[in-house]
Amino acid sequence: MGTTMAPTAKVLLLGSGELGKEFAISAKRYGCHVVACDSYERAPAMQVSDEAEVFSMLDADALRAVIEKHRPDYIVPEVEAIRTEVLQEFEDKGYAVVPSARATFMTMNRDRIREVAAADLGLRTSKYRYAESLDEVRAAAQHTGFPCVIKPVMSSSGKGQSNAHSMDELEKSWTYAVANMRGDRKKVIVEEFVPFEYEITLLTVRTRDGVIFCEPIGHRQERGDYQESWQPVPMPDTLLADAQAMAEKVVDNLGGYGIFGVEFFVTRDAVIFSELSPRPHDTGMVTLISQNLSEFDLHARAILGLPIPQVRLNGPSASAVILADRDAERFSIKGLSEALRQGPETGEVDVRIFGKPTTRPYRRMGVALATADTVEKAREHARKAAECVRIEYLS
Repeated sequence: MGTTMAPTAKVLLLGSGELGKEFAISAKRYGCHVVACDSYERAPAMQVSDEAEVFSMLDADALRAVIEKHRPDYIVPEVEAIRTEVLQEFEDKGYAVVPSARATFMTMNRDRIREVAAADLGLRTSKYRYAESLDEVRAAAQHTGFPCVIKPVMSSSGKGQSNAHSMDELEKSWTYAVANMRGDRKKVIVEEFVPFEYEITLLTVRTRDGVIFCEPIGHRQERGDYQESWQPVPMPDTLLADAQAMAEKVVDNLGGYGIFGVEFFVTRDAVIFSELSPRPHDTGMVTLISQNLSEFDLHARAILGLPIPQVRLNGPSASAVILADRDAERFSIKGLSEALRQGPETGEVDVRIFGKPTTRPYRRMGVALATADTVEKAREHARKAAECVRIEYLS
């Protein structure tokens, strides 16, 4: 007579996009029972999880009911638009919220995490002001100067972000930010445009044994959304040390265990704190090919309290996104064979298709990954592979 093996832990995953899918795979490898949640059916993480729940995580009653139904060992948010007061309620009852209810609350909105970084911890940031109306946006822009960046205090993947170069462009930026914000807070941050040389994501893992850093990740954005990322980024040792010190200070303040995506602007002689996500970061998709442990493996190990060996870089690596260009419910993915032939002689190429059930303009549908003997070659091969993948829309 056979025996039934109990899972090592039950994980309630709040958000089931491509980042949630990869995390679910990592958690399943360690024997977890994963319940994937999102606002639509057949979301990517649902396809690799044990159970699924479809509801809006901004619905406090629905969120509360799902937690009470499944009674998970870990509640793992993957999206920002969540009723964080419900998470706090359950953390107070003894549930483990990843990394903590306070961290999800403070980082759900850009204004709160900016206040932690700048006012509480004294980290260097750009000049900024908040605004809840067009008139307040105009007043804030007079403080920051032009050009300035306007973005919702709550959004994801850079949605709603734009640059304004004059007073005449502020109304368009305000309207765009309001149209693309998440949640129910009609509020934006207006911040000084920093003439940085490059920007990085410093993946920072807070474990029971201390803080671990991955090699810095560079990235390129369009419309405020990541298009490609690469690792490593050559940085002066002094600037990297500054970034690591700031990242450690802010994640220790937020508490809990897991991976944090900490973003910085890097100028010729300084590192400036930008933003933080208390979860795997979209630019960190490159770690699926660049490291011995991906950001998703690191997140799972840190949450579960499992040992983490030295994080090793496999070599210069890059990722490039595969985007849709229209709304569709019927489509197919073509060109994978051609894409996978783009690998360099001294490297490799891989492609991950996310499995999203519908498309819309600029929606990420997959990612191409590449390694090579230089970052420049890895970026070139990742871009070529991504260009080979076609979305064929069916009538």
